[in-house]
Amino acid sequence: MKLQGNIVDIPNKRIYKGEITIKDGKILTIEEKHHEVNNYILPGFVDAHIHIESSMLVPSEFARIAVKHGTVATVSDPHEIANVLGVEGVEFMISNGKKTPFKFNFGAPSCVPATSFESAGAVIDSEGIKLLMKNPDIKYLAEMMNYPGVLFDDEEVLKKIAWAKHYNKPVDGHAPGLRGNDVTKYIQAGISTDHECFTYEEGLEKLQKGMKVLIREGSAAKNFEALIDLLPEYFENIMFCSDDKHPDDLLLHHINNICARAIAKGMDVFKVLQAACVNPVKHYNLNVGLLNIGDFADCIVVEDLKDFKTLQTYINGELVFDQDVSNIKSVPFEILNNFNTDKKDVLDFRLESSAKEIRVIEALEGQLVTNELIEESLLQDGNLVSNVDKDILKMTVVNRYQNQTPAIAFIKNFGLKEGAIASSVGHDSHNIIAVGVSDEAICKAVNLLIENKGGICAVSETIEKVVALPVAGIMSDQDAETIGKQYAELDQMAKQLGSTLYAPYMTLSFMALLVIPSLKLSDKGLFDGNTFKFTNLEV
Repeated sequence: MKLQGNIVDIPNKRIYKGEITIKDGKILTIEEKHHEVNNYILPGFVDAHIHIESSMLVPSEFARIAVKHGTVATVSDPHEIANVLGVEGVEFMISNGKKTPFKFNFGAPSCVPATSFESAGAVIDSEGIKLLMKNPDIKYLAEMMNYPGVLFDDEEVLKKIAWAKHYNKPVDGHAPGLRGNDVTKYIQAGISTDHECFTYEEGLEKLQKGMKVLIREGSAAKNFEALIDLLPEYFENIMFCSDDKHPDDLLLHHINNICARAIAKGMDVFKVLQAACVNPVKHYNLNVGLLNIGDFADCIVVEDLKDFKTLQTYINGELVFDQDVSNIKSVPFEILNNFNTDKKDVLDFRLESSAKEIRVIEALEGQLVTNELIEESLLQDGNLVSNVDKDILKMTVVNRYQNQTPAIAFIKNFGLKEGAIASSVGHDSHNIIAVGVSDEAICKAVNLLIENKGGICAVSETIEKVVALPVAGIMSDQDAETIGKQYAELDQMAKQLGSTLYAPYMTLSFMALLVIPSLKLSDKGLFDGNTFKFTNLEV
């Protein structure tokens, strides 16, 4: 098979008319040759850090869509399913991904459970990490979110890192805002990347100290604008990632969009493509071709080097996407889940109090970090209730693995004027999270998810809308187009109920993510991410 076009030679920073011969899935020859084809041929894009589960699609369905945007591989942390199902969940992701030609590269989740301050469905200790690290399908130790554990020399944490080093596999970081001596110690422990930088200065310090920085532009967390100016000088140590990509978003674009935005800012095309295509392959030692003779033919044909509209995608020389059609087929799979809680009663969401002031979580647009606010409480018959006028709404986290009393807190910036929204996608333990204007609405939304054994939903007095997520309570058994459309409709309903957030469900899913400051809610109570301790709702 022969491919003609303008060949983009990233290492040598040149573009020339040429012809590539592909045989048995590999590149046999690359020759300079004049022809009339004006498309561009380049290595495929690699998402350097993503949780496939956040797309609400199983890997085989994710692959079907990702190739449309020129993505040929991902570096994927199966942390979400691992928190629900443990090693069995990781093995499900690997085996389902292998049913497609797409190159998934899974890591061993380092934080299951993410903290001891929440209830997860499974535990993966250092012995579990040892077993996973032995597996050739596991390429790295996934994000070490427990950075306090690294800083305080926690024995289990250090053992996990030691097993990664023993098997010569890289260790991913996750240390938002970590600076100074603390970040130096974190890096010296053997942690080589971070995708959580949210200021230019933080990214610069981590790069200067030898870390690789991943510029993240996902559905909720968006750090492109803050970090992209680091690219011109540090292009050899920067990668692009989405971290979390919701299904409606994935249907529109992927890493190609980050490249287009960087080019629009006047960045050098070779530096942009070094970050998007080359660096992840080199850093994680991936079995992904980079358009060299002898490499696997993992390449894409794009219309231009401005918008990167993908015309064709090849993986191992196989044409997996061509002129708007994905050639990756849907595959059958068994449904695994872990959902064991009974339906709740409205009184379960009542919170007796006489406090005049309460601590309130302030959700921030496009950020995983939150602020802590002190606000006046609203009491009705001794029950702390939502103050819709001031946009201070009651929220709950309900343990989905066993029957427990729901945890209650209050949150600002969701903007709901009626009803409630809820999700069993709740990082990291995937308990049920709900926000609503009344205890009745919250109870209705929570019970809708319990009935479905997982999903996301919105309820008003007259309407109930749910997207069921039966695979581990976090992924659909449907195709991307179906789930993307359903998700977009649900997103629209949340906005009709008053939500002012760009991605209300994505933001909601992070409100139980204790490892990112400041104030969050777990199924065990209100948590201060700065002191890493529980705190009181009442001031």
